[in-house]
Amino acid sequence: MSSQLLSGKSALVTGGARRLGRGIALALARAGADVVLTFRNSQAEAVETVRAIEDLGRASLAVHCELRSEASVRAAVAAAVSRFGRLDIVVNNAAIFESAPLDTLTLDQWDAVFETNARGPFLVAREALPYLRAGKSEEGGRIVNIGSLGGIHAWAGHAHYCASKAALHMLTQAMAKAFAPQVSVNCVAPGWIEMDGISAAQAEHFAAKTPMRRNGSVEDVAQAVLFFAAGPHFVTGQVLAVDGGLGL
Repeated sequence: MSSQLLSGKSALVTGGARRLGRGIALALARAGADVVLTFRNSQAEAVETVRAIEDLGRASLAVHCELRSEASVRAAVAAAVSRFGRLDIVVNNAAIFESAPLDTLTLDQWDAVFETNARGPFLVAREALPYLRAGKSEEGGRIVNIGSLGGIHAWAGHAHYCASKAALHMLTQAMAKAFAPQVSVNCVAPGWIEMDGISAAQAEHFAAKTPMRRNGSVEDVAQAVLFFAAGPHFVTGQVLAVDGGLGL
């Protein structure tokens, strides 16, 4: 996509310091957007990602945010608007991924995942909505949620994670109806994505099960987010699996 597609736009990416969030933040910056990213524990990585965005010629800011705190989310959105004077794009990327047997799952584990993966995006979207609606651009405001193939197909060892992502998929569709016509809301649902910390054996196993005969990359997901951030505003309420056919 053209590096000018998002010129003059401002984006907020939750969990944008590393892994998928970093890739998404950099893709938006390459497309011309200024980017505010939030972090919880990854301050050093956040500083480095801000530097990488600035090296691309875009402005950036890292803001500490605890998605389970309403006050923290409100402050992060306010910081983004204060820095750039507008907010055009929100990417709800921050999430908890955890493996746990369902029959021994604790209430604290369940709540932590749901409060981050489902309630967090709701809070961010609610706080950002007035600014997204206030934009003068004819393309309108955009919200892109990062769901998961696990929200489409059940994984027994990740029940709370899968349930939280299924909730986010439904929330995407409810938001699309509620926030129209000024704001489009869509969701990217990655399948198996190769990132740091994934063993070679795991990567080989999932690549063999995938019709495209490879695992996804961070850039695959980032480009899907960029489509929803810069593509037709008329497209809304969609959940796009980026999985190489793994979920078929």
